[in-house]
Amino acid sequence: MTAQFGFRVVAADPSGPRAGLLTTPHGEVETPLFMPVATLASVKGVDIGRVADTAAAMLLANTYHLHLRPGEDLVARSGGLAAFMGWTGPTLTDSGGYQVFSLARQVRVTDRGAAFRSHLDGSLVDLTPERAVAIQEKLGADVAMQLDHVVGLPADRATVAEAMERSLAWAERSLAARRRPDQAMFGIVQGGLEPDLRAASAGHLRGLPFEGYAVGGLSVGEGPEAMAGALAATMPHLPPEKPRYLMGVGKPEDIINAVAAGIDMFDCVLPTRCGRNALLYTFSGPVRLRNARFAEDRSPVERGCPCYACRHSRSYLRHLFLAGEMLGPVLASIHNLTFYQRLLRRLREAIAAGRFGQMRQEFLRTITG
Repeated sequence: MTAQFGFRVVAADPSGPRAGLLTTPHGEVETPLFMPVATLASVKGVDIGRVADTAAAMLLANTYHLHLRPGEDLVARSGGLAAFMGWTGPTLTDSGGYQVFSLARQVRVTDRGAAFRSHLDGSLVDLTPERAVAIQEKLGADVAMQLDHVVGLPADRATVAEAMERSLAWAERSLAARRRPDQAMFGIVQGGLEPDLRAASAGHLRGLPFEGYAVGGLSVGEGPEAMAGALAATMPHLPPEKPRYLMGVGKPEDIINAVAAGIDMFDCVLPTRCGRNALLYTFSGPVRLRNARFAEDRSPVERGCPCYACRHSRSYLRHLFLAGEMLGPVLASIHNLTFYQRLLRRLREAIAAGRFGQMRQEFLRTITG
């Protein structure tokens, strides 16, 4: 591990879930944790002070997007990612593999790397494992990710196996390209929905000196049962003394079930995306603010929630959406981001108190509505 990065489990349930402490150059954070997505060094619609007020402890930004604009050199001259966006806590950068899969045009993936056209202006971009590391080192996040080859699911076994083997080769090249001693790096398990490929990928990566391990290639078209199967095939092969990160997930129920499987870290755009579409999460189930039954509802979105949105009534928030006021999506996004942090805090507390199984069943019954 780097001298400034560490992880230790502070409480664990024999069935799998654990609570831990992640140490980074920008401070310690408790796990399980949820990272709001600041793709372009910005959590969409929410200023950095309000993000901090939600109790978020760590943010994710994206290598692909920041490389295209404003460029990693500008971010480096600004003091690095955290300083650039005015954030004081830890950060993580995704390597860009998923964005190559989902956004780029005319993609050509070879063993060397990915060549593609920018979705912004059509310019040619050449992204290799070495280039992805160099960009992330200039961005200066606390945690960098290896470049991986992501394929959509479902996919035939041959396609999945090729992408998995390529990702393993890229993992070794990513480690060889490291230059910053103050930046941790996570390897990414691939293998689609094939249990033996997931196990093989995790087993190979376990033998490499990564500071943590991510489960990638999910939330790309498979259902919750398939995701659970992929996790079940992966988790026994990851070292228990290092953090485990499920990339791009997700829904509250998916997070709860993944914590049960032993996952420590999450990120997803869902809280702000749903907030912009007037869907708000509560511990009693989702609230769809555009529904006419909230027209004269004077209660807050959720009693006991400390967020800025819950200082107002459901009636007022509904009015903001119907009137097209930008404040509506902003407040709704703040509420959802706060809900996710409250949820993860309760999960940590339940693990520490030995009540995770009971709380899991209760949450799955009430949160999904």
